[in-house]
Amino acid sequence: MSTSTPPLADLYQLCLTAEKPGLLGAPIFHLALLVVHPSGNSVSGVVHITQAVTPPNGAITVNVTGTIHEMVFGAQVTKVISIGGLYIVRCPPPALCLYHEHFAATLAFHGNDWSQGSGNFHWANNIDNNVPTKSVPC
Repeated sequence: MSTSTPPLADLYQLCLTAEKPGLLGAPIFHLALLVVHPSGNSVSGVVHITQAVTPPNGAITVNVTGTIHEMVFGAQVTKVISIGGLYIVRCPPPALCLYHEHFAATLAFHGNDWSQGSGNFHWANNIDNNVPTKSVPC
C-alpha cells in the first residue's frame, strides 16, 4: 500500500500588463512572475518597462522578488503583490558609467482571480500610481 503526500508548494506562472489607457507616452509594465503558494507566498520574476522616450531609457528589464498576501474583509478577498529589484542604468554619452536604480511595485486584485486590479510603480525618479492592471496569457 502506498501513501500519497501533498506537495509542499504549488508553483504557478502569472503574467500581467499594467498601463494607463489613452495616455500617449505612458510606461507599460509587463510582468512575468512565478508564485510559490502556500509555503512562504513568494513571488519572483521579470518586469519589462517599455516607454516611448529617448534612448537609452525606452526599455528597462528588472529581475524582481517579493511576496503575495491574501486579505479578507468580510466577503471581499484582496490579493496584494509587493515586488522589488535593481536594474542597471547606463549614463548618457559621452559619459562612461553604469549604476543601479531601484524598482518597486505594489499591486492589488479583488476577488479570486487576476483579471483586473491596480498597481503603484516606483522606479528611478518616476512614480506611477493607480495603474490599471490585468492578467494576460503567458
